[in-house]
Amino acid sequence: MQTKKINALYNQIFETYPKVEIEEHIKKLIELDFFYPYNSTFYCITNTVHQNFEYISKNFNACTGLSREKMMQEGMDYFWSLFHPEDIKLWIKSLNNLMTFTMTELDDEQRKRMSYTWNYRIKNAQNEYVNIIQNTTPLQFDDAKKPIIGMAHYTVLNGNIAMDICASAKYLNNNNEYETLFYQNVSNEKLLGLISNRERDIIRLIITKNTSEAIAKKLNISIHTVNTHRRNILKKININSTYELISYFKSNPKLL
Repeated sequence: MQTKKINALYNQIFETYPKVEIEEHIKKLIELDFFYPYNSTFYCITNTVHQNFEYISKNFNACTGLSREKMMQEGMDYFWSLFHPEDIKLWIKSLNNLMTFTMTELDDEQRKRMSYTWNYRIKNAQNEYVNIIQNTTPLQFDDAKKPIIGMAHYTVLNGNIAMDICASAKYLNNNNEYETLFYQNVSNEKLLGLISNRERDIIRLIITKNTSEAIAKKLNISIHTVNTHRRNILKKININSTYELISYFKSNPKLL
């Protein structure tokens, strides 16, 4: 997907008022970078209206080998050009779903206490893809109470780690504890077309702790057939055990 097309889709998601100013308290965050230790994380102050970065911490270069100055000069267009081609559509879908949830399910006060997380892969200076987990906290809103300035924290992980693309929204409640109000595994939605209705029946029974013998009796099929289905399910989802299977579908109930 070309950067111009990403730009247009991003504009649709974050369409807002054009005049945005960075408040004084945001500038204080920049001062902290002097004391921030070198590690496998970096942070940026993002501006969704101008599609640029108001600030990028010094760790960006240490984490990726890429030019912090180029990132500041060319903004999000440059950052998007680094994305793994397979991740772009899923990433855009994650953003769109998060923003739809934010504007339709949350009130103005809740939006001020939200934290959003999603992930994708980018190409570093060695032309290797690395995993990025991005956590963004809104700092400033437009007149429609849509978040437009954010404090984004990026954790860089080895690209050999296979990660589904997920999106979540957490709310800082009155006890100063984060509650997950939204979670979506975008990568796994493709499984909807891979898992048969019979396999779904078997998964539901496995999750409720039925043995193969009990499943065979309830579905009026042989134990051999049940075990064949179980093996096929594990192969399709690329997991190794019944325990992982149960955890997987409890975390992704919409797949059933």
